Amino acid sequence: MNILQTLEQEQITKLTAGKAIPDFAPGDTVKVSVKVVEGSRERLQAYEGVVIGRRNAGFNSSFTVRKISYGEGVERVFPLYSPNVAEIEVVRRGDVRRAKLYYLRSRRGKSARIAEQTTGYSAKVAAAERDAVAAEKKADKA
Repeated sequence: MNILQTLEQEQITKLTAGKAIPDFAPGDTVKVSVKVVEGSRERLQAYEGVVIGRRNAGFNSSFTVRKISYGEGVERVFPLYSPNVAEIEVVRRGDVRRAKLYYLRSRRGKSARIAEQTTGYSAKVAAAERDAVAAEKKADKA
């Protein structure tokens, strides 16, 4: 491993120390909590949509989330290891056969839907993740 890769790995471990990044893939519906600064206040803004692509490039990894807001398609690219991304939560797992879902841009309505993954290993992992998140939230409330 050369010096640049070592430095990148150190940065990644430092940035991910406080938060857990779940395994997610294109087709999954995710809820991204983004830190927004308004004047002197800082708050979290939730952005929920379908992951239409991931770019795995070490420290520069990013993912694109698409949602429909007031009838308009809105896409936002999030750096995976950004300190402004507070939390990533997988809402549901999608069953797709592509790595990049750019074809969703030209689709509207029912043709833009993505089937949920209901069988196989990923569905079991998704169910286990949902149960773990629910238990964690219940423990936080207590």
